[in-house]
Amino acid sequence: MDAFKNKLSMSLVKIIAFHLAKQFDLLILSNTENDDSECLSPFNEDKFCQRVSNKLEALELKQRAEFISDEIHQLLPSDLTLRYQIIRGMLHTRPHANLKVSQQSDENGLCGWAMMCIGPIVAKHGLADFEKSLCLLKDMTAYFSCEFDVRPFIIKDQIKALSIMSDWVNHPDYHVRRLLSEGTRPKLPWAMQIPELIIDPSPMIPLLSALKDDKEEYVRRSVANHLNDIAKDHPELVADIAHEWINEGGVTENTQKNREKLVKHACRTLIKQGHTRALEAFGIHKPNVHLADLVILNKHLKIGDSLNFEITLSSLSSKPQKLIIDYLIHHKKANGQLTPKVFKWKSITLASNQLQTFDKAHSFKVITTRKYHVGEHAISIRINGDDYGYQEFELLAN
Repeated sequence: MDAFKNKLSMSLVKIIAFHLAKQFDLLILSNTENDDSECLSPFNEDKFCQRVSNKLEALELKQRAEFISDEIHQLLPSDLTLRYQIIRGMLHTRPHANLKVSQQSDENGLCGWAMMCIGPIVAKHGLADFEKSLCLLKDMTAYFSCEFDVRPFIIKDQIKALSIMSDWVNHPDYHVRRLLSEGTRPKLPWAMQIPELIIDPSPMIPLLSALKDDKEEYVRRSVANHLNDIAKDHPELVADIAHEWINEGGVTENTQKNREKLVKHACRTLIKQGHTRALEAFGIHKPNVHLADLVILNKHLKIGDSLNFEITLSSLSSKPQKLIIDYLIHHKKANGQLTPKVFKWKSITLASNQLQTFDKAHSFKVITTRKYHVGEHAISIRINGDDYGYQEFELLAN
């Protein structure tokens, strides 16, 4: 598979250069009668492409985006209005609704991966004018999400930024509504964190609430991810929101179904942690069960193999019980200590006084995000937040 960095290739740079030259020519032509306007020279496509080509190959994806962005910015007018006029003119001519995720930049304008090189220009150099800059990012986000680019504005002046962005909650373009929830996520992956919203997420709660029943799954999913971010520092707040949104009532059956899906995704971290109040929002209470058996079928396995185990669960209740069954692998670390990691398994309804056996294979295949250390490991079971059993096994070198 082609490396992601090649999404920002010299072929794309040439398309960007083509549209820059076109917009410079249009701007120069329109300003010929205005002696007070900023003096612009024609854009030299070949010189720009050569300068980028000299360094691009050695750079990774984010480095490429930043490098190309900086090269473009050096050649843009210093006047913000003119600079943004050029950027707007470079955007794809097709309506937002007709832009497909797979569509790439062409002679009709920029979209997709090229926007990674345009958004940072606004984020890094547009902080002097929140209104113009956030308005531009709002319009750009349908061509490629600007969730990274709005964050410097929130960090610099959260009150001013949110006073502008809060109007997006009812915007007709769902890309913009999603930008409101995604761009403000306090712990958005691969992005700068927003410290003030980590400490106090309350300014975002009314806005997230207004988006919770959005007709687009894309927006609702973002709301859920935002709440999951908040849950990492304010678990009780998110648990309270879960109860409120699920039990609010007065909505259609389909809306209620969508809302429950959103809240469950929002509470995924809390559910894995066994947070009692969050579980109760879904009718999941303290389990009345007995773990009759936890059996490891292969207590000595090699890296690359799978751990095969089974459990036998007995209900001690006279009523059916909703159960969320997860398991914890207690990984051996480099320092010799065992550290547990929760893995999702299954959700069931266990009938009254029922005895049931479940089996599972957990892979120890080598992956880039986890390093395995040979030696003693262990497994335990988590049911509705309560931990049961503990069996050791040995991981060997392959």
